[in-house]
Amino acid sequence: MISMKRHAFTMKLKPGKVREYQQRHDEIWQELSAVLRDAGISDYSIFLDEHTLTLFAVQKQADKNSVSDLPEHPIVKKWWAHMAPLMETNPDHSPVCGELTEVFHLD
Repeated sequence: MISMKRHAFTMKLKPGKVREYQQRHDEIWQELSAVLRDAGISDYSIFLDEHTLTLFAVQKQADKNSVSDLPEHPIVKKWWAHMAPLMETNPDHSPVCGELTEVFHLD
């Protein structure tokens, strides 16, 4: 059995971009999904607080993963550029992320 850890973080949408953000994720690229899985990510969900436009993402990461390599992957860079008009981003188009600390978990 592969050992997994939970990882959670926030991102922020720009006003008026909720529908487009949802649509682009409904049509997520198969090659991006494969890259994320190959990096050791699974059980990945993103939730939206519609009042603040804050996105809350939670994913499981295999203990042995290559998540730190994702920012250099061409498919990830292409996705970030595709999503940049909809979100608050860094100069490289990566989403501005806030790390979250787990304070409670119930299995």
